Amino acid sequence: MNSTPTFLILQSEAETADLARALGARLRTGDCLVLKGQIGAGKTHFARHLIQSLLKVPEDVPSPTFTLVQTYDAAAGEIWHADLYRLTSPDEIEELGLADAFQTAICLIEWPERLGPLTPADALTLTFASRPDAPDSRELSLSWSDAKWDRILEPLCHA
Repeated sequence: MNSTPTFLILQSEAETADLARALGARLRTGDCLVLKGQIGAGKTHFARHLIQSLLKVPEDVPSPTFTLVQTYDAAAGEIWHADLYRLTSPDEIEELGLADAFQTAICLIEWPERLGPLTPADALTLTFASRPDAPDSRELSLSWSDAKWDRILEPLCHA
């Protein structure tokens, strides 16, 4: 179990995409990633590459900013990509069906602060921050409380 965040410096958009693909390969139904960070910090870039790496048939992966949720069929199971930026109440999350998806799909949630008490206790939190001195570089903080993430992340964070 991770009691302190793990920090990574991703030097380029390509490194961010590589990490997304590597993490995606280790995910299973019921895994939830909550993606935090300011607008432009790299959340959607990360999610897009993770999702594309798991698709059975390649397709465009748009930001779900306006649709709120995009779903995809993948070999590992269904993937839900949600952008909750425009939501104002946790009641709206129930209407989207996210509570059920947390159990039955791989979920990537942007703007997870809107989840409130509905945030899965076993979610992996990825917090992205831009680096003013290097525009394509990102600082990434990973934190979790469920021991399953130790096994999933160990080869990725200590490679």
